[in-house]
Amino acid sequence: MKRRSSGILMHISSLPGPYGIGDFGKGAYDFVDFLDRAGQKDWQILPLGITGYGDSPYQNFSAFAGNPYFIDLDEYLQEGFLEKEELELLPLGDDPERVDYGILYKNKMELLRRAHKRARRKLGEELTRYYEEEKQWLRDYALFMALKAQFDGQSWLKWPKEYRDVHSPAVLEFEKTHEKEIFFHVFVQYSFFKQWKKLKSYANDKNISIIGDIPIYVAEDSADLWGNPHLFKVDENLVPITVAGCPPDAFSETGQLWGNPIYDWEAMEKDGFTWWLKRIRASFELYDMVRIDHFRGFEAYWEIKNGSENAVRGKWTKGPNDKLFAKVREELGELNIIAEDLGFLTEEVYELIGKTGYPGMKVLQFAFDAREESNYLPHTYDRNCVVYTGTHDNDTIMGWFKNVKSEDLIYAGKYLKLSFEEGINWGFIRGAFSSVADLCVIPMQDFLGLGDEARMNIPSTLGNNWVWRMKSDALTDRLAEKIAKLTKMYGR
Repeated sequence: MKRRSSGILMHISSLPGPYGIGDFGKGAYDFVDFLDRAGQKDWQILPLGITGYGDSPYQNFSAFAGNPYFIDLDEYLQEGFLEKEELELLPLGDDPERVDYGILYKNKMELLRRAHKRARRKLGEELTRYYEEEKQWLRDYALFMALKAQFDGQSWLKWPKEYRDVHSPAVLEFEKTHEKEIFFHVFVQYSFFKQWKKLKSYANDKNISIIGDIPIYVAEDSADLWGNPHLFKVDENLVPITVAGCPPDAFSETGQLWGNPIYDWEAMEKDGFTWWLKRIRASFELYDMVRIDHFRGFEAYWEIKNGSENAVRGKWTKGPNDKLFAKVREELGELNIIAEDLGFLTEEVYELIGKTGYPGMKVLQFAFDAREESNYLPHTYDRNCVVYTGTHDNDTIMGWFKNVKSEDLIYAGKYLKLSFEEGINWGFIRGAFSSVADLCVIPMQDFLGLGDEARMNIPSTLGNNWVWRMKSDALTDRLAEKIAKLTKMYGR
């Protein structure tokens, strides 16, 4: 990251469109055009992985597979894989400003199955070729999803014992006898990656880079753990012994109990970190820059006994530190990686980030504590960082303004010279744009001046997250011009 630039944080799910959730269709191309008109060089998104219970993009059935909900159905209409009447019979949500994941799970997956049924004859050879090319991850994933369907969507740890071993005779027999179901998931991934790469090329042709996001951990109910239990801390029944989270902090008095299985870093190191190299290589085939979530976990991670009610009783355990990233540099060269370094940091974490040279993150909402000075204040930055007004885990700026302590608001007002005439959100945006940070990324909600109704996620809560969608008329020429002028003024 050797350039001064700016961009917008906007997840695919939040784009406007007719099919219940943002997707790779017209709404995405319109957003790229808006970025171009607004003079932006970067589009940051959240993880693109297939989501499970809770709908979080940070809990995926696979670290490699894409989310079927993002597939553009208009392309299927054009190719004759779907009929318009089917879209009317199987609605995908009637609120253009909120995602209904329940109806998507039921109806969009049914539409994809119908499309696959018609596409099989036309795409048979192409799907077989695609499967062979991507078999190192796609075989386990497609087989895993087919087995999940067989066992009513249950977690793989609740399947009959003979199916919990990816190499068992029962699994191999199932693979032979359920080829049609397995290739449905191959077809979905083929469609996903084909459409995404086309969209990314469209953005890159306009000199807009895509910033992707990968969670540090994988989900318990995932093809990754099912297919590679030897790389995780599990017992003889393949059940995780400990799980991931973070200790009590400003977000939660009881900490955050994520429940992800913990890597066996010794086993991964003996294997030459092969799984991680595959994951990072795959990520850079999809994105131009990658933000790695919870980067401090590579130095030390909060480890909690499986079955705990919360994350209070845990312990810090040492991670691989720079051994992993030295291997990444050796095998893959220097990469554009952003280290999500928020939360409780130690000198050892700062040392790791310094060794890698990766830029860390600065969040303006964290800067204004009237009791003490913060290293999130712009005058403390060096160039090698990424500044945000807030992230997907924060309230919007206008939501923050409504809920913040009065003394912190006064502090922010003086520091940023906030005024109602300019707009509180625009004062924060100006503060981020004018900083020395090489990269400035603003959530779309803050450019639109939206309140806490547009918040993307409240950590440690389940339900009512990840549902916000932008109105179809929000991307005006006037807004693009305003952003473009600010971008030019601050040399981004």
